[in-house]
Amino acid sequence: MFSTRLAWPPRQNRLAALLGEKRARGGRLLDLTESNPTRVGLDYPAARLAAALSDPEIASYDPDPRGLPAARAAVAAWCERGGPGACGAPRPAQVAAPESMVLTASTSEAYAFLFRMLCDPGDTVLVPAPSYPLFDYLAAIDGVHVVSYPLVLDERWRIDLEALARLLVHPAARAARAVVVVNPNNPTGSALSSGERAAIDTLCARAGAALISDEVFLDYLWEGVPPAGPDAAPVSATTPGPGGASPAALTFTLGGLSKSCGLPQMKLGWVLADGPGAARAEALERLEFIADAYLSVGAPVQRAAGRLLAIGGEIAALVGARVGENLATLRAAVPDGSPCRVLPADGGWCAVLQVPAVRPEEDLVLALLRDDDLLVHPGYFFDFPRETFLVLSLLPRPADFRAALDRILARVGA
Repeated sequence: MFSTRLAWPPRQNRLAALLGEKRARGGRLLDLTESNPTRVGLDYPAARLAAALSDPEIASYDPDPRGLPAARAAVAAWCERGGPGACGAPRPAQVAAPESMVLTASTSEAYAFLFRMLCDPGDTVLVPAPSYPLFDYLAAIDGVHVVSYPLVLDERWRIDLEALARLLVHPAARAARAVVVVNPNNPTGSALSSGERAAIDTLCARAGAALISDEVFLDYLWEGVPPAGPDAAPVSATTPGPGGASPAALTFTLGGLSKSCGLPQMKLGWVLADGPGAARAEALERLEFIADAYLSVGAPVQRAAGRLLAIGGEIAALVGARVGENLATLRAAVPDGSPCRVLPADGGWCAVLQVPAVRPEEDLVLALLRDDDLLVHPGYFFDFPRETFLVLSLLPRPADFRAALDRILARVGA
């Protein structure tokens, strides 16, 4: 009766089971897995957000499959703006033309549209590891097979380009139709460098694969992280190449209000298409056809897009300040010579703490939850290649973050 795309019922791991028990008993937990900026005590301008949605035009319905022109124009202007990002570092240049854009209800929906457009059932997409596990579920729902390519940690995280090149032609990849990059990556915080961008474009073009660049955290590059070399400066997938050249591979860049503006409740994302002219034009027509079948983006949020983006810039600054404060606390608590290590990163909303491997990662996070009332993600949730790593959200209230960090360091003897 039911599809076999998803394993059902979903298997509950030990951490989820213990968390359920803890919450059923009540009591306060410190949560370093928090990813919802509306729940961490930031001063959201509720009245202004409500006013932004008060346009009388919301009473009418005149849908455009690609998104209302005024909304796309507002998003394009937002993407192309210059100046510092929310955490103080320069924001990489993006090229965003309204006519090369399709609006979606979320980044997850954007992935679904792209997987359906690019892949037949059973085709492969290549995704980074470590990275957020949502890809497995999104791909499975659309009948797409996922194969991971590695990010490797030297002095800093980098894409293993040789491994990616092998996977693009390996029979096990079943002719990969797309390569996904997350820029900066969640949770490693590693940004796409100009050298990586050029190399991946060449590899994808040669293999006939598309590039999908998820840039929801691009506004949160951290201040004071110098590039490791001339080809290591962070870029967007839409940053023009030498001489203003477009990418050789069909390229899709994703963004949305959820992260860029700290507005996950508003449900507006976007896809920017770039690449060779004929392929880009056909891709946009195909995306428009898929979007027209759903018309999922609400008219009110599209009518309010320009106002929400303006307000969202202020919210993003609040989020960026919170991330910076908690990151400074973490770095001060784990100085050089500590048995723990804060892994290098370029940006994002979380940090990775490497702790002494004196006990299995799962046992450590279970002890933190059971005995210290602290929830934290272990590295294996994100396919880290080895132990022992903890992924810490930088969003919680500073007092909660400091208290949680004290409990972690006490637990690992640091």
